[in-house]
Amino acid sequence: MSSMTIDTWSDRVAAACRLLETPNGDGVPSLADVARRVGAKPGALRRAFVRTLGVTPRQYGAARRRERLRDALREGTPVTTALFDAGYGSTSRLYENAHGHLGMTPASYRAGGEGASITYTVVSCDLGALVVATTERGVCLVELRDTDSDVDARVRSEFPNADVGRDDDALGSVVAEVLRRIEGQPAARDIPIDVHGTAFQRRVWEALRAIPLGEVRTYGEVAAAIGSPAAVRAVGGACGANPVPIVVPCHRV
Repeated sequence: MSSMTIDTWSDRVAAACRLLETPNGDGVPSLADVARRVGAKPGALRRAFVRTLGVTPRQYGAARRRERLRDALREGTPVTTALFDAGYGSTSRLYENAHGHLGMTPASYRAGGEGASITYTVVSCDLGALVVATTERGVCLVELRDTDSDVDARVRSEFPNADVGRDDDALGSVVAEVLRRIEGQPAARDIPIDVHGTAFQRRVWEALRAIPLGEVRTYGEVAAAIGSPAAVRAVGGACGANPVPIVVPCHRV
């Protein structure tokens, strides 16, 4: 593979992203190979990635590979076909980490969440109807609605074949913690979450959870806190993609 003629670091990062987005049956392309093709030293390219995008080249490539897999499974592509088309070299590597990437096995994800168990509840608060849904791992959805109508349909929209049920008593303690945050009271305990995003998004969400009660941050300050001061717009995008607002307090930015 020949190298490219590229002038600026932003162009090198963009070119590297395109290379990392290309399915590769051997997994994520090596940093050395990508760096060679864009005319950079591996260490310098890695630093440029972190500075610009907030993630390493390997994290970026792995996240895009997971996205290709999820998209293919949602379209109904057979698991084995989706696996290799996305760039996984073997089934063992995929199933090894499936719970961390999808929240369930790939076959279950492809089947609309078949086999997954999601419990939800709805309570009234000063801001409207508060919907909280959880898996066995943690909170997967927090939403404020005008009314409590069609909540079951909303929870099922992501995984239409999941085992979805309402259980107000079981989620009482979790809802109480969410309400404490809405009311501006100190949290009595951490709320476990089960959400899925890119490596960069997860870093932003963790940074938001670390903001003390009563304080706010700018996008620029959050970007600096995660070691990516140039990724201000990307931080804003991660805040907008947050599936569990209040628990992950994007309102503090």
